[in-house]
Amino acid sequence: MLEIMVETESGDRHVRPSAAALAELVRRIGGSGDRFLVAQRIPDLPDVFAQVWHETDADYTMEYRDGGADRHFQAEVTEPEAVITALVGWADGRADWDAGVTWSPVEMDPAPEAPPLDLDDEERHALEARVRQVLVGGYATRSELAEVAEDYLVTKDRRPVSPEQARALVDRMWLERVAEQAGWRGETDPERLTRAFTALWQAGITARENFACCRSCGHAEIGAEAEPGARGFVYFHAQCTDAATAGRGLTLLYGGFDDASDTTVAIGREVVAALETTGLNVDWDGDAGRAITVTVDWRRRLRG
Repeated sequence: MLEIMVETESGDRHVRPSAAALAELVRRIGGSGDRFLVAQRIPDLPDVFAQVWHETDADYTMEYRDGGADRHFQAEVTEPEAVITALVGWADGRADWDAGVTWSPVEMDPAPEAPPLDLDDEERHALEARVRQVLVGGYATRSELAEVAEDYLVTKDRRPVSPEQARALVDRMWLERVAEQAGWRGETDPERLTRAFTALWQAGITARENFACCRSCGHAEIGAEAEPGARGFVYFHAQCTDAATAGRGLTLLYGGFDDASDTTVAIGREVVAALETTGLNVDWDGDAGRAITVTVDWRRRLRG
């Protein structure tokens, strides 16, 4: 699998496609409403992407960007196989991926630098702490984090962080986190959690990560997530994620869709078994009225 996410004009998203699947996407584009694709690395990196535009009976236009405006290039390619070779090589991180295609720079003005934040030390610390909390949680995209940064200090009379300042702050902190996770080796606890939740979903239990803002909203909304025939549910909400990033463990909420105590206990047992199978440390005494707590080292890799 390639460590990229591909989005097409039609709105389809393909996460970690195979080389063969990426090749099929390139061959497919050309018709109305499906003329381009954009590929981003996982984790997403600011101003790093590759994209292809194609209309039926015309050449392919390829572009890639590797940082600032002076690192943006374009090429016209006749055959889809040449596009596929270059794009798969780019996605795979090959050193010579751009060989064999004639690239020319795209003339673009550099984006203006965002002005420095006009915040006192207390505000700056609070803002960065909140952005880092959501960042370490690992579920937000860069654009979602920028919204958090822009809105966090807003009051009725003051909006101290502009969209440009928010993006600059988030990009800096995002790249710091990417550098941190480069040193991680092996499967992390959040990846074990995802593996357990996937198994539970396949077994007929609706399992959702970072679902809803709080317990009240989660319980009100989880039923709408269920597949036909689902027996019960397990989830954790955004406040649970925040607690896990702070080292206080992860709280899981669970139950049966029939609201019966026996069903809730049975679902709880299945959840615990699935978690323990992945090697996670779980605390639950079998009481239907008590949440399941998981001890986690919260190192969730950034996605897109």
